[in-house]
Amino acid sequence: MTSRYTRWRKSTHSDDGNCVELANAVHGTVGVRDSKDVTGPILEFRPDTWSAFTGGIRAGKFSR
Repeated sequence: MTSRYTRWRKSTHSDDGNCVELANAVHGTVGVRDSKDVTGPILEFRPDTWSAFTGGIRAGKFSR
């Protein structure tokens, strides 16, 4: 159910083929979904987990 989320926004790093959207849930978690399938599954992360993940990306820990 997406009504418990704030406004969905697309990542500034998404392109036409790889679109990710995220929104904050009213209970504090971060929701992540595929923008091409808005009725599909939503992954939910605790704020500290999401911060660790995005911090790892910025630090290059997940480079190919």
